[in-house]
Amino acid sequence: MSGIYIHVPYCKRKCSYCDFYSVANDSGKNEFANLIEKEIELRASYLNKSPVETIYFGGGTPSTLTTEAIGKILNAISKHFTVAKNSEVTLEANPDDLSIEYLLNLQKIGVNRLSIGVQSLCDSDLKQLGRRHNATEAINATNHAKKVGFSNISIDLIYGLPYSSNQIWEHNLAKAFALPITHLSCYHLIYESGTPLHKNVKSGLVKPVDENISVEQFKLLQQYAQQFNFEHYEVSNLSKKEYRSRHNTSYWKQIHYLGLGPSAHSYNGVSRCWNARSIEQWGNSIKKGLPNPESETLTKDEKINEYFLTSLRTIWGADLSYINNNFGKASAELAQKMTVKYAVRGKMAIDGNIIRIKPEHFLTSDGIIIDFLV
Repeated sequence: MSGIYIHVPYCKRKCSYCDFYSVANDSGKNEFANLIEKEIELRASYLNKSPVETIYFGGGTPSTLTTEAIGKILNAISKHFTVAKNSEVTLEANPDDLSIEYLLNLQKIGVNRLSIGVQSLCDSDLKQLGRRHNATEAINATNHAKKVGFSNISIDLIYGLPYSSNQIWEHNLAKAFALPITHLSCYHLIYESGTPLHKNVKSGLVKPVDENISVEQFKLLQQYAQQFNFEHYEVSNLSKKEYRSRHNTSYWKQIHYLGLGPSAHSYNGVSRCWNARSIEQWGNSIKKGLPNPESETLTKDEKINEYFLTSLRTIWGADLSYINNNFGKASAELAQKMTVKYAVRGKMAIDGNIIRIKPEHFLTSDGIIIDFLV
């Protein structure tokens, strides 16, 4: 199995915290679907005829594309790849793009999963983040998606916001779990270098939330998830049992994927490659018939580090037998020794050959995983 990711770089406006490659204009937007179609043709051999089980439109804001453009891309994928009958097709969307008509058309072209960028259900938070929708629009968009027939709906929330309070966060959680969602992506706010929010922090205009409040908000998230039978299956992702994001799970399980569009990454088990972080550069290379992504062949150390960085973020953890078979007995023994160190502290568990970070310690998982890296 394999996956395909399409990076749609267009936004109506840039959010103050976002570091993903995107542009707040329509430069090249009219020919975007044609260029993706051409890139699909040029790179059709990358997945080595592996069936495609997940397709993911990320961004940027993919819902700024017309459903005709999205449908054209999906048709091109079906033409050049074998797409599984039960494939998961996800579109990231901004709430105020999701009219009833747009939602119905998405269903007609084969989109069967929505990832709605809610971020908060509190208007003051949304204003602080520079979002273009309000809480009412987010609630309505989610309810409309369910009403027209979407059964697999995810929303994003951000916690650890400046000047945040547990009361506001709990309000967010109560509102979110009252919606007809099957999946929730929850991210702690990161002050990415170069973003307007980071600049405001550096200048003293914005004060980051106290670390203790972040911990308390993380615990509140887990309490609500347990109450509503959501499984915390990855550091930033929770879902009902049968609704894990199959596409994102493929990243964490080292399944191969092809990335299309400017700044998109690809991975085939041997090397990793990435497109130019520029619509113009990417587009020009496609027009010339020379998709020329930068690439690197992964060393043994890089491969094992990649394995730890992805697998230890999840509830299924890392497999010592896999490490032994692919990276050697010494690597497996070192991983086991490190796990025992954290297991004594109650932060990790060993179940047979499986080593994993306990979900209640996901918030500090980065600090744990670092100790496993070669």
